Amino acid sequence: MTTVETAVIGHVEWVHFLRVPELPLPGQILRAQASWASPAGGGAMAALEMARQGAAVRFYTAFGDDDVGRRARAGLSARGLQVEAAVRRATAHPEVFTYLTDDHERTITLLAPALAPSGADPLIWPALQGCAGVYFCKGDPAALSRARAARVLVATARALPTLAAAGVPIDALVCSAHDPDERYAAGDLDPAPEVVVRTAGAAGGTYTTRDGRRGTFAPAPPPAAIADSYGAGDSFAGALTVALARGMGLDESLAIAARAGAAALGRAGGG
Repeated sequence: MTTVETAVIGHVEWVHFLRVPELPLPGQILRAQASWASPAGGGAMAALEMARQGAAVRFYTAFGDDDVGRRARAGLSARGLQVEAAVRRATAHPEVFTYLTDDHERTITLLAPALAPSGADPLIWPALQGCAGVYFCKGDPAALSRARAARVLVATARALPTLAAAGVPIDALVCSAHDPDERYAAGDLDPAPEVVVRTAGAAGGTYTTRDGRRGTFAPAPPPAAIADSYGAGDSFAGALTVALARGMGLDESLAIAARAGAAALGRAGGG
């Protein structure tokens, strides 16, 4: 497996995970079976998956100016990411509560908006010119424009307003066949992405290329013991970015991404 230089532009939150049998009813007092906290969130989960895929990963993000932000940064650095981050002065780092239930679902409560990097932040942006692949999860149009220096640029449909404002070419757009926050319709972006990938969970997914070619990809078998679905979609996107960055074909890259998304189901809170 060749090592490739990659990057993620996105966010990280301090996530409090609560393992419970089911979501509480109104007025109910529910006892958690387990609880823990760690740095997580879309950008962080994708970056960690890219490191699992054997890539060298720079993570461009932003932290709050408090102990929570410092713990989040230390936790990501300890897991092998090269963190390039702005610090938002006099700003608390965002915290999140996530319920993980026995039906393997995750339910998320945001306590504050996520922080994201700006292209105006004094970060080591020139390093993106040497990246084979970048995954864009959250940031401003200037940060996205800087990401286009990479050979392959993958983005999430969650960032659709930013993608539209920046108007830069996207090599692969990852969206969801089910989640309304991750939808994309033809004409939403100009120029259109080279390929639009729509994930459908246990049903696999579909793709459409800019020249009109359509196809499907099969789901990967889930692990014997499923923990929850937290981070599965971001793991898919991260693995897809690394595979495309290595120059693999679309079908092979999607198969690798599907396996990464399935493997995330076996890691509590995405691992």
